[in-house]
Amino acid sequence: MDEELSYGSDYKFIPATSISSGVGITVAPDVYCHTIQIVNICLIGEPDSDEFVLIDAGMPGSADDIITLTEERYGPGSRPKAIILTHGHFDHIGAIIELIKHWQVPVYAHELEMPFLTGKTRYPEPDSTVEGGMVAKMSPMFPNEPINLGTSVQPLPSDGSCPELPGFRWIHTPGHSPGHVSFFREEDRMLIAGDAFITVRQDSLYKVLTQQEEINGPPRYLTTDWQAAWESVKKLQNLQPSSAVTGHGAPISGEPLTSGLKNLVDNFDKLAIPDYGKYI
Repeated sequence: MDEELSYGSDYKFIPATSISSGVGITVAPDVYCHTIQIVNICLIGEPDSDEFVLIDAGMPGSADDIITLTEERYGPGSRPKAIILTHGHFDHIGAIIELIKHWQVPVYAHELEMPFLTGKTRYPEPDSTVEGGMVAKMSPMFPNEPINLGTSVQPLPSDGSCPELPGFRWIHTPGHSPGHVSFFREEDRMLIAGDAFITVRQDSLYKVLTQQEEINGPPRYLTTDWQAAWESVKKLQNLQPSSAVTGHGAPISGEPLTSGLKNLVDNFDKLAIPDYGKYI
């Protein structure tokens, strides 16, 4: 199986970080968010349990950090039941091949992400011309070629259930990528939003470095369908989440989440959609 696993030829370490890198936050007793450089991974499962799942796979070169973090939380030699991806952009699958080889666990993603994860299709080029800050200008260096996970990756069940993650359902939230998904648990209204919306202005280098909190739309330089992205945010607001873990920025809950999400939905065209860029 290992022979068919490969990253694209543009795969590389990205020298970007933030003050939150290496910091973890317990969002719920069984939900732990950890920042790797500029992106979050999420471990779902009670500490010291052998029933847990990893959401997303961090930045390129982060496999050792993720394995160490997992063993600190769940015990030596522990491994998740599965890895479930919100989508397949480089900063969410950066360590996926090393983790598959180390853990020998299945990976799940939306069926519309499968071409990007099985070596068939590359993502659109990052848009360095989009309105935004320095990170947007740096985006041409970000990998966008397809990786090939072969038979290690499987499509999420069509009924909305999440393998090895009882209580959660996946929700199709396209716009940032065709098969982007978020995860929601009705019991406590916990939302794992991925990049459908985020809590930091990801195109601004200063705000990425300082992690200045503000609910905003998906990262501009990789979002290609802004109308779909707006509809996805509306869909998530309608769930009335009580807490949310996003792909970038700190977790958020309570009134700041409620009011911030409403403001984003009401003013998405002003807050999120850039004034110019090749995907506008």
